[in-house]
Amino acid sequence: MAERVIVWTETAARQRREILKYWVIRNGTTTYAERLIRLTTRQIKTISHNPFSFKKADYPGTHVSAMGHFSIFYKITSEKIIITAFWDNRQDPKKLLDLLTK
Repeated sequence: MAERVIVWTETAARQRREILKYWVIRNGTTTYAERLIRLTTRQIKTISHNPFSFKKADYPGTHVSAMGHFSIFYKITSEKIIITAFWDNRQDPKKLLDLLTK
């Protein structure tokens, strides 16, 4: 079976950019942001190889892959894996519900 194409929604891409920007400003260096990028890249690769191996989220048609303080929420189609949210788990979960139900 061919690997599915990874597609980031604008919302998920924006969330990721904001999180990376926050850590660069907070730490005054790009070290942690670069580490988070590498971790995310590895996790996305794992998801692309085994998209159904991660647990189903409480949101219809959505799976979640946890990475410590962060989670990747995604949907699976026959040709794509659509990243719908890049979430900092320390945030208010009600915000995530609003985001994923839109």
